[in-house]
Amino acid sequence: MLYLWAITLLWAFSFSLIGVYLAGQVDTYFAVLSRVVLATVVFLPWLLRHQVAPKIAAQLMGIGAIQLGLMYLFYYQSFLLLSVPEVLIFTIFTPVYITLLHDLLEGRFHRRYLLSALLAIAGAAVMRWNNLNDDFWLGFLVVQGANLCFASGQVLYKYRLAHWPAATQPAQHTIFGWFYVGALLIVLPAWLLLGQPQYPTTELQWGILLWLGIVASGLGYFLWNLGATKVNSGQLATMNNALIPAGLLVNLLLWNRDTDVLRLSIGAGILLLALWLVSSNKKPYQR
Repeated sequence: MLYLWAITLLWAFSFSLIGVYLAGQVDTYFAVLSRVVLATVVFLPWLLRHQVAPKIAAQLMGIGAIQLGLMYLFYYQSFLLLSVPEVLIFTIFTPVYITLLHDLLEGRFHRRYLLSALLAIAGAAVMRWNNLNDDFWLGFLVVQGANLCFASGQVLYKYRLAHWPAATQPAQHTIFGWFYVGALLIVLPAWLLLGQPQYPTTELQWGILLWLGIVASGLGYFLWNLGATKVNSGQLATMNNALIPAGLLVNLLLWNRDTDVLRLSIGAGILLLALWLVSSNKKPYQR
């Protein structure tokens, strides 16, 4: 859980940084490409030094293409349609996707985990559900595309590692570079085909792109997926919604957005209840 909590705090800043400084000012596809390229560079030393079976590399690339490549294309577009709080609110459905996809892969159904995910949705919904703009439905669908990609990648990575024989499983940091290579195979063609010559114009924007690429993506996705392999699927589903109060709190404190603190507190309390529900299981399902 420590990894998931740490990256939750780290990613809490990403929503506002993208929504305030990049959306509508820097080409979406260039911003996405820069993040993935920088993240790939972070893991390039291990990628070059450690050989991986082609089948494993292909599987990791496929997961990265979904969880990071496709997700980013949806995610950045959503900031052109919605405000930061709206994007945050629409991510509340990710836990349901995680719970159901994981149970589908394992051929079983865990009511406790689904209840936890539904509680997490309720908690997030309490926090902010106010006036939405005219792009509500399109923005909603775009965010759901991002949610589904993010959920699928987490579940597939967790499932792959759980079914990898312990005797032959390498340290995860030595193979994770293939995850970013897979994402690169999606975002590079997207930029070449759809990108516009709208590049950062200030040092602040370049600095944000460096931070998002090296830290939020390079470090963040590795530690998040590493943490996903160490918790049960119910905890993973619930932690996905912990990003919402964290992101709203950062948005409130640093950018003075209108946020109902009382509703934020009540919603956070419901999220903690959902997390306790799955954490209190003495023998959690670890796959």
